[in-house]
Amino acid sequence: MSATLAPARADRPEPLRDTLPAGDRHRLTVPGGLAALSLDAMASVAYGPEAIVLVLAAGGGAGLGFTLPVTLTIAGLLAVLTFSYRQVIAAFPQGGGAYGVARTHLGPRAGLVAGASLIIDYVLNVAVSVAAGVAALTSAFPGLLPYTVWLCLAVLALVTGINLRGVASGARAFMIPTVIYVGAILLVVVAGLLRGAPAVAVAPHAQAQSLQTVGVLLLLKAFANGCASLTGVEAIANAVPSFRRPRVRRAQRAEIALGGLLAVMLIGIAVLIEKFSIAPSGGMTVLAQVTQASLGHGALFYLVQFSTVVLLALAANTSFGGLPVLADLLARDNNLPHLFALRADRQVHRYGIAFLAVTGAILLVAARGEMNLLVPLFAIGVFVGFTLSQAGMVRHWLTERPSGWRWRAALNGFGALLTFVAAVVVTVSKFTEGGWLIAITLPLLVVGMLWVNRSYARIGERLEIGRTPPPPRPRRSLVVVPIHAVNRLTRDALSAALSLGDRVVAVNITHPEDEKTARLFVEDWERWQPDVELVQIFDAHRRLDTPLVTYLRSVPEPHVFVLIAEIEPEHAWQRLLQNQRGVVLARALRHRTDAVVCRMRFRVGSHATAAPLPPVRR
Repeated sequence: MSATLAPARADRPEPLRDTLPAGDRHRLTVPGGLAALSLDAMASVAYGPEAIVLVLAAGGGAGLGFTLPVTLTIAGLLAVLTFSYRQVIAAFPQGGGAYGVARTHLGPRAGLVAGASLIIDYVLNVAVSVAAGVAALTSAFPGLLPYTVWLCLAVLALVTGINLRGVASGARAFMIPTVIYVGAILLVVVAGLLRGAPAVAVAPHAQAQSLQTVGVLLLLKAFANGCASLTGVEAIANAVPSFRRPRVRRAQRAEIALGGLLAVMLIGIAVLIEKFSIAPSGGMTVLAQVTQASLGHGALFYLVQFSTVVLLALAANTSFGGLPVLADLLARDNNLPHLFALRADRQVHRYGIAFLAVTGAILLVAARGEMNLLVPLFAIGVFVGFTLSQAGMVRHWLTERPSGWRWRAALNGFGALLTFVAAVVVTVSKFTEGGWLIAITLPLLVVGMLWVNRSYARIGERLEIGRTPPPPRPRRSLVVVPIHAVNRLTRDALSAALSLGDRVVAVNITHPEDEKTARLFVEDWERWQPDVELVQIFDAHRRLDTPLVTYLRSVPEPHVFVLIAEIEPEHAWQRLLQNQRGVVLARALRHRTDAVVCRMRFRVGSHATAAPLPPVRR
């Protein structure tokens, strides 16, 4: 059944409680939400400004002079997105962000496009963040370069393991690195602003082409590159159910705190880039140059670099906090397999986490751990989600019309326009650098979710979900027990069968050439006298499944059980000693008959006593 996405009022938050409910122990506070869900956005300070500078450097010194205006434009878009997602949190406290908004106000297909774009962004964020962190590490220690892929997989395994312990445990683990990183960046900004003169004089880049000739295109491409800094802004809105009560209020505070901190860091770094005339350098990142200019090349410089390495590696945690909740909503709406909605005892969506870990590992191995092969794909998907979310919120305000709906609709409409333009610019500018892969993957993912939804709809129709069935009535039933010897396993299986059905038949399948063995089996059976009908079937091809399937099709009873007795080994290695008859029969019966297959386990290590059987001839 589909989950109902109903808007909730922001002015009616959930009540605070003196004691935390049992489930809330593993949920997030505001600082925990920042640590668990904002690492992607925070870490973008390390590569967002550099992405801008790399493009503007093509315009020489005049081009680099536009670093701050481009950054301010991105910061303005960040402000629009932050306040918009604050409203999304209030309207959709069950999480889902862009997916919830688009599905409710723009229709199911628009919701699937938004959901697919977010899934792609989350997966890419895992790969890019891990690769960027390892790249920073190998830059500091070049001797580790040959082990790049293995280091990436090790970091991914570490983050995955922490998240399997619960989102709150992950938040606590990432709290200290986040605080150190934010403090270090703010220290760089403050120290740089207080310096009266540039600490490092960097000669302006040789002007390759007049800015008047390539101005608009250059600025648009710089803007598109810099928009990588905005990925992760939606993660808090997607994971509102992960917060402690009152969830809406805590998530809104975390969203505002994230937007404010990110804007201050981005603008501060941009100001310092212009102040110290920073230009791209092959041997040092832009952030490292800014840090050196502000703090010198001492202990504080290495503190900033090391905290950047750690946070870049851990920024993948944003995806681990957001995608499992999004996948949960998609599964509840029958757009993903229902196993994505299952939770473990620590409120962990293990299948969502496993999906991220596996797909992230595949991308890292395919890209050989090289960040630059993944970054061009990074921002495309998320801007599609941004646009649909903003457009959906405009529809929301036009429909609900609460107090102040006009300015809110105008804000979201302006945001939708900005993010749509950004989505087009980013896609066009990155298309030949790998953007075509996203242009193919996104519709394929939507088609796949539509197929899953139709499959669940067919199953629901056959199960008559939503309709009250007639009262249950007993039906005459037959229980068939495949056997091959007279022993305790046979006795226990027939005892269970006699409790299940009206008629019990033991079926022994043998080969015509094994006539002597078959005759001895019948003699043992008659000596035992279990008062159960025995059917012996001879098959010339030594098959187990086909003779049994043929027999089941000939019985008159409408309701048939097949009870397969199997030995459960005392030790795992003893499974190698099993003949796998039960597996073969169960698979064939499920695919070729309507019989109910029951597999009864007999534990070899059991100390239960049993009545003695008569001696069996061997």
